[in-house]
Amino acid sequence: MNNKKIIIALDSDNFKDITNLVKLLKEEAFAFKIGYQFFFNFGLVGYNLIKQQNIKIFLDLKLHDIPNTVENGIKIISSNLKPYFTTIHISGGDKMQQAANIAKDKTKILGVSILTSLDSKQTKKYYFNNNIENIVENFAEEALKNNLDGVVCSPKEIKIIKKKTLDKILIITPGIRPTRYKEDDQKRTM
Repeated sequence: MNNKKIIIALDSDNFKDITNLVKLLKEEAFAFKIGYQFFFNFGLVGYNLIKQQNIKIFLDLKLHDIPNTVENGIKIISSNLKPYFTTIHISGGDKMQQAANIAKDKTKILGVSILTSLDSKQTKKYYFNNNIENIVENFAEEALKNNLDGVVCSPKEIKIIKKKTLDKILIITPGIRPTRYKEDDQKRTM
């Protein structure tokens, strides 16, 4: 059984530093996350060079569009890029989640719940006075109903999701920080 649980974000503008990091940590990490910063800097060429390192890739582009567009995007991502994980926004609705699931091939689809950059003031404003816990609980339930493979959430919401989904889906938490860390744009961290 694989007990590696760490996913390392490749958020840098320096490709040499990224490749050195992958070489250094590939035996320790479960996967490496490629998001917008990497993808828009290095594109498919960079993606394929990293993929050649024989590692699992978490392609974090957070698709959010009409169902047909997301379905076609996931088909291309899954068949051409073959990441281990990729992301969509749960808030895109049932049909979008189902379309992504239909198109996924072997790629696991993770549903983004509430971005960790949003605090309770922002979620109340944009989610009509609903609190974070209620939104995440509802999103987790819908992700499970729509057969997503997992949910991306703050580590503060792990217990909520486990209780709601009975451990039937993966939980990925980007907001993990050392005890003393330089503040960044993530608000709901542990």
